[in-house]
Amino acid sequence: MPVTRPPTMRTIGFLVLSLPIRLAAFVLILVTMLVGVGTTMLWVGIPILLVATSLMRSYCAFERRWAHQMLGAAIAEPVRRRPAGPGMLTVWQARLLDPATWREFAFVLIAFPLGIVEFVAGVVSTAVPPFGIFVAPRIGAMHGELAASFLGPNRTAQLEARTVQLRNSRARGVDAVEAERRRIERDLHDGAQQRLVSVAMSLGRAQLKLDLDDPTAVRELIGAAHADAKLAVSELRDLARGIYPPVLQDRGLDAALSSLTARMPIPIEVEVTVQPRPPAPVETTTYFIVSETLTNVTKHSGADRASVRVTRDDDTVVVEITDNGHGGASMRPGGGLAGLADRAATIDGVLTVVSPVGGPTVVRADLPVRW
Repeated sequence: MPVTRPPTMRTIGFLVLSLPIRLAAFVLILVTMLVGVGTTMLWVGIPILLVATSLMRSYCAFERRWAHQMLGAAIAEPVRRRPAGPGMLTVWQARLLDPATWREFAFVLIAFPLGIVEFVAGVVSTAVPPFGIFVAPRIGAMHGELAASFLGPNRTAQLEARTVQLRNSRARGVDAVEAERRRIERDLHDGAQQRLVSVAMSLGRAQLKLDLDDPTAVRELIGAAHADAKLAVSELRDLARGIYPPVLQDRGLDAALSSLTARMPIPIEVEVTVQPRPPAPVETTTYFIVSETLTNVTKHSGADRASVRVTRDDDTVVVEITDNGHGGASMRPGGGLAGLADRAATIDGVLTVVSPVGGPTVVRADLPVRW
């Protein structure tokens, strides 16, 4: 993933402050590694090399955190080779054969001379503001990409992780679609179907009363059938709105969510900024997540107000629903929030919930616009 342009002042601080850290790491790790290699034939070198690789892993973990904090470069942990069994020798063999070990060692070797160049750039940036404003952030972005290539997972590990993610996403998507189908069947059976059966029965009784020449009873039965028919139409309209409301297709998320929140029993602030308009599956998933979350808020949270914020950038639509209820919500297996997470997963999205006891509760969904 490309590294975004980091903040100028943090980048300058990173360039200046990293040199002493890299110098200490370079000397300590390289000396320990050389001593370990030199004494390997005496067996004492094995534990020394284990210490050297442990120091190297600790330094590289620090570098990942440091680059993320200062440059905004999110560098994942590499996939490491696991020891085949217990024992110091087995652990060393696993580290020796692990490609991540050698990539991290290569980074340690280049980090110090690179740090000298970056330190000079940082000093120049403090003395020459235009250099710091225009050049230093580019140096920081390049450092982030370089660190990710050495300290992050390799291409094969990334593809394997992506494959697992897509497999899980597909399975959760199938489960979400099946759950949605059962919900629709249940709503039809318990709602509109019962109303239509009542309409048929009322009309059948009215026909019998008509044969008996009882116009008053016929009028009452036809009125009851008419009322049931209107309720059935209303329930079918609500069901269709829950699947894909026409206003969403015609006017987009802003109008659809405004219409949705207007029917809620508590005041809800809505902010929607999603230009250009996202694809239809993203809009549908966003509407469903907001609708179900607000339904849960009004039923279970005890909140007296809430807010909905939907924004997008080039790659992602971000949905945030916040309420001032009593909190304590969590994603339990089979629960409503887990179902929303499964719904988001159908388009490779991620749903998170932050709900400390006492509130507030924030439900956030990150939905990609390309997949």
